[in-house]
Amino acid sequence: MDRRSGFEAVFLDPVGQPVQQRWADAAVAVAFAELPPVSAFPVIPGRRWGPGLWWSATTGRHVAAGSNAMRTQLMVLDRDPHVTGLAGRPVRLTWREERGRVRSWVPQLFARYRDGTGLLADCPSHPEAGGDRAVQAAAAVSAACEEIGWAYRRLAPLDDVLAANLKWLAGYRHPRNAGRPGLAPAVVEAFARPRPLIEGVEAAGDPIEILPAVFHALWHGRVTADLEAPLHEHVMVGPAGWSGPGRTAGGAR
Repeated sequence: MDRRSGFEAVFLDPVGQPVQQRWADAAVAVAFAELPPVSAFPVIPGRRWGPGLWWSATTGRHVAAGSNAMRTQLMVLDRDPHVTGLAGRPVRLTWREERGRVRSWVPQLFARYRDGTGLLADCPSHPEAGGDRAVQAAAAVSAACEEIGWAYRRLAPLDDVLAANLKWLAGYRHPRNAGRPGLAPAVVEAFARPRPLIEGVEAAGDPIEILPAVFHALWHGRVTADLEAPLHEHVMVGPAGWSGPGRTAGGAR
């Protein structure tokens, strides 16, 4: 890649018109987390899961998702307390190879962090997805991100158990599942010391009312469990930051 030619960013303006700008300038000035996809996610015949929308608990807005693998990674980032913004395919990067040929790539996912840095990511369903073109693009996009202090990742698929647990808890991510006023602090208090899930739930009140609030708290990290083991009524749940259950699902930084 000819670094002298630099990188360019292509994105859509507020009225949907494409804009091309020097990458280093766009990274500073453009709110990528608020932009629509610069190009639509493809619909691939025969696949069981197509493009859709993910409602983000972080932003309160929908994020375009192009695959089940991408939706899973959105779940991880949506739980990351360092993430403040998310978007699907908001920017196309272009660059010129040494022989003068123009190349481009649209990363599937953008995340903005609290410190102002960004993450561009792809969400392959398996390590070899995309072939040589994806590998070459990854090297170029990594270089573009490195120049401005951002990061690029090809996010590895999650373990099946962890993915299933996140999918379950994601069903309770909306604020309505926090329950009536005063219930959220009661849930946190019920697990101020680690105890089996059902024990803490019953201590806090009626399980029909309390369980959704506990799952909501688990999603947001206000209480903690080992999400790499199957969730069940006797799983140990503890306070935020508790290291007893082992590693929990975090962000992709």
